[in-house]
Parts: sequence; structure tokens; C-alpha cells
Amino acid sequence: MSAKARIGIIGCGAIASEIVKAAVVGMINADIVALMDIYPEKCERLAKMLEKKPEIYQTDIDEFLKHDMDYVVEAASQEAVREYGEKVLRRGINLVVLSVGALLDAELLERLRAIARDTGAHIYAPTGAIAGLDAIRALRLVGINRVALRTIKPPKSLGAKVSEPTVLYRGPAREAVKRFPFNVNVAAALSLAAGKEAEVEVIADPNTTKNTHVIIVESVASKLEIKIENTPSPENPRTSWLAALSVIELLRRLTGREEVVIGS
Repeated sequence: MSAKARIGIIGCGAIASEIVKAAVVGMINADIVALMDIYPEKCERLAKMLEKKPEIYQTDIDEFLKHDMDYVVEAASQEAVREYGEKVLRRGINLVVLSVGALLDAELLERLRAIARDTGAHIYAPTGAIAGLDAIRALRLVGINRVALRTIKPPKSLGAKVSEPTVLYRGPAREAVKRFPFNVNVAAALSLAAGKEAEVEVIADPNTTKNTHVIIVESVASKLEIKIENTPSPENPRTSWLAALSVIELLRRLTGREEVVIGS
């Protein structure tokens, strides 16, 4: 068995909890060595689940990064990516970004890429709450003409109070991730995979309990129409359960738990 990877997590909410559970049962071949959150009590809750107790930090990123780590998982916010991403990569530590919306800031993305090239670190973004990104990346090779995303969620998860299905936003992904920073990171992942900014529609629907995403991609080689209906995370209704599972699957691959790799 290969040596365990060493992982630090920034942001100790619902998805971090799922990552820690996966490490405890051996689903990912890793030790969680450091946790960081502006609310340290959240870290304490996760630390109790682990046999080897990780170090806990509140805001001191420099002390956090003194640990020998293979990966830092950002599970906090787009602001955390902007504030800490460059420092993580400068240490040569691989960065797993969950708040992918931050990467639609072209200047930030280029800075992160430049540092990663210099240090040999990598930036990873899980597929999140959607599917088909491998096929979309493949279509990018011959050109993509149109990318569209319709997201439908219960009003509560979008912070809306409506009595009937209501369009809260219609426009480019870049603006969508600013208006809904915790809800439509999938728009950023989709845009980055396609190499073309997605047209986004966000709908609050009081008649649904699911988080639904409809993706349309048009290319000379293929037309994709993908519908995903996700159950909200048991720990956080704003987060799709699939989003947490996609992070775990990415970490399984990165830490050597997958002997046969299907898809890209």
C-alpha cells in the first residue's frame, strides 16, 4: 500500500465533515493533519472524529502551511481562495478548490497558474454537483459554440422568499458566482471545462426539494443535454450531496485508492 497522503482542510463545514469521515473509514488514503476555520469549534468537532488529532488554526495561514502537506482542500469560500490560494501554491502544496467560482476571476486564475508552474504544484477542481465535464473537455478540442446552465433550487437554499417558481438571475456565469457564491460554483466548473463562459439561469422553486441542474452544450462534434437532480446534503441544504461525494472521489484518485481509472 502506498504511503498515506497528508491533507489540510480550510473550512470545516459540511463538505469537510464528509472528507474527514472518508479518511476515517479508509475511503481515501490520507491523514488529515491540519484544520483551519474562522470558527475553531467547527474544527474541534471534526478533530474528535480522528484518531490522530490534527492541529487547529483560526486565521494563521502561515502556521497552518508549516505542516508537511501534499494537498490543501479549500472548502470555505471564494474569498478563501483569493486570500490563501497563492500562499498554498508557493509552498509547493497541491490545492483542491471547491469554491470554483473564484477561478472565473481571470487575473486570479492566471496568478495561481503562474505560481503552480513555478513550484510544480497543481490546482484541482472537483466536478461538484454536476456531471459530464469529461465529455465537455473533450468537445473543447474541436470548439464549443454554446454552453448553458439552468439551476433550480428550493427558495431557502437561495435565500429567497417566493410563492411560485421565480427566475432570480439570468446572465453570464461570471456574475452568477458573485451573486450566489455558495450556490452556483457549478457554473464556474462548467465554464472552465468548456473554455467558454456559460449562460446561467437561476430559479427558486417552492415546489421542489431537489437541487436541479440542466446543462446544454453545443459543438460541431456533439450536442449534450444533461439533467442532474441532486438531494441536498444532510448537513447543509445549500450543498448538494453529490458535490461532497465528488470531492471524495477526486481525493480517492489523488491518494491512490483507484486501481482502474474510468474517464478523465
